[in-house]
Amino acid sequence: MQEKGTISIHTENIFPIIKKFLYSDHEIFLRELVSNSVDATQKIKRLASLGEYTGDLGETRVEVSVDKDKKTITVSDNGIGMTAEEIKKYINQIAFSGATEFVEKFKDAGDAKEIIGKFGLGFYSAFMVAGTVEIDSLSYTEGAEPAKWICDGSTEFEITEGQRTTRGTTITLHINEDSEEFLEEARIQGILDKYAKFLPIEVMFGQKDESVQDGEDEEGKPKYKTVKKDNIINNTAPIWTKSPSDLTDEDYLQFYRELYPFSEEPLFWIHLNVDYPFELTGILYFPKLKNDFEVQNNKIQLYSRQVFITDEVKDVVPEFLMLLHGIIDSPDIPLNVSRSYLQSDGNVKKINTYITKKVADKLGELFKKERESYESKWSDIGLFVKYGMISEEKFYDKAKDYALVTNVDGKHFALDEYTAQIEANQTDKDSNKIWLYANDPAKQHSFSEAAKDKGYDVLVFDSPIDSHFINHMEMKLEKTQIKRVDADNINKLIDKDEKQELVISEEEKESLKATFDKAIDNGTYKVEIQPLAPSDAPVTVTMPEFMRRMKEMQATGGGGGFNMFGAMPDNYDVTVNGNHALADKILKAKTDKTKEKVAKQAFDLALLSQGLLEGADLTEFIKRSTDLLSK
Repeated sequence: MQEKGTISIHTENIFPIIKKFLYSDHEIFLRELVSNSVDATQKIKRLASLGEYTGDLGETRVEVSVDKDKKTITVSDNGIGMTAEEIKKYINQIAFSGATEFVEKFKDAGDAKEIIGKFGLGFYSAFMVAGTVEIDSLSYTEGAEPAKWICDGSTEFEITEGQRTTRGTTITLHINEDSEEFLEEARIQGILDKYAKFLPIEVMFGQKDESVQDGEDEEGKPKYKTVKKDNIINNTAPIWTKSPSDLTDEDYLQFYRELYPFSEEPLFWIHLNVDYPFELTGILYFPKLKNDFEVQNNKIQLYSRQVFITDEVKDVVPEFLMLLHGIIDSPDIPLNVSRSYLQSDGNVKKINTYITKKVADKLGELFKKERESYESKWSDIGLFVKYGMISEEKFYDKAKDYALVTNVDGKHFALDEYTAQIEANQTDKDSNKIWLYANDPAKQHSFSEAAKDKGYDVLVFDSPIDSHFINHMEMKLEKTQIKRVDADNINKLIDKDEKQELVISEEEKESLKATFDKAIDNGTYKVEIQPLAPSDAPVTVTMPEFMRRMKEMQATGGGGGFNMFGAMPDNYDVTVNGNHALADKILKAKTDKTKEKVAKQAFDLALLSQGLLEGADLTEFIKRSTDLLSK
């Protein structure tokens, strides 16, 4: 038997196009060939289970081998095989029309996955690395003759009698000189580890050393020897393919260690399993974050029937859940998939919505059933929840019931619990509920203590996204304002219209202001004399809430504290307590020099409490403090 012919592709230019436009992603040739072999093997197993094939199945696995001397890569299976007619049907007639349109559409493209997926070119990706490709196949059908197909990368092919004596297909690639990197075993092993790690049929590549017991020594202790064993590179039944009821916590943890061998153990996980209106399985793990907001896009892997597709899952998984780790497997996502496909496909959008709901429900369940455990994990999962509430309205609707806020004493509250907690005492004259918070509790300790002395509660908002979260919550919560505890004097932060009278005269007030203006001598600071309680601090330095938020939002938004007009200047309010004993002492000092020295000392103490005193000013403050103590 010998037959020659022309591959039906309607153009002489197909192979140059394949080589040129697929070259940037050329390692996928091995994924395509191995996946085809796995499919062929699964089909014969299916036929046998249905009683339509009664022969001996034998070892149903795929073998990959490299011959560096002959410069070949071979992928072999004992699947259903093909007759000569089937080879002509499935291999020679590439399933697309309008080759001219194809050339035009993809002449500037760089997305190999889109080209392959759209036109069924998986097998032909072999020509990215091979000058000549051979197929040697024997069909499972009774009386079938082996057939061999050879093509040298042109549109000409030749079919002759094959050499196979057992059912299945062997594909041999004669590697091009510029692709000889693929003749290195380590390179092939790496590709198989990436794409074939969880294929449902055993994939064998080479051999590995294994220690086995070989009798006993003179003392009766076991002896061992090293033998060569087939190197099976994949786990054919990963746990996401199993029922959750058949798995233990240790199974999930062991799989996590397999995926991420150098990571801390996860907090908890979600087993995904849905078959309508789309098929989806997988496991998503919540890792320990500790306020690390770095989104790593390669922590969730996307599979299609256990074949690795990509770790770029931005369009499959909501952005806020990119912080999760794990596996998603859906046959509704084709093996060769492009970014544009992921962005537009209806099933992908449904999967995205489903995952969001599943995660939201899991968090709600933990909050209701294991509140104490949930609270202990909040420092890690809080980032997920807050990010999701900001970015996904549907997630916010669920998460508002179990999002937590934490005060400086470490006590946690759900949002409605906290509103009820502070409503009576922290409502201002305009009926606004005022949430106070610290973003650096140690630095703002004195301000928090002043608030607590008045019976107020102070929250901690110190995560990387809390400035955005605060703004979002003010929009969502009715008549609620959120203010940093050091943004102003506590009486002004929660203004209850309780007027204090100044104990000094208007003339003394002006004199005191003039003394502080001269002592500070810096236009950045605006001095005000206020009638505060005698027990309040003598001097406080604060940045107005609006100004500070603008600067924080610029910084976290990537502006680095700059706007279109340049750097936003620092402006601070200096509040001098006109009813404090220190004000009276300054006014009664004998000389202007002494007045200014005491005022400067009080001002520097206020700066020190805000972490604003540094450099030469700090050195001068320490020297002045020493002089005052010695006198």
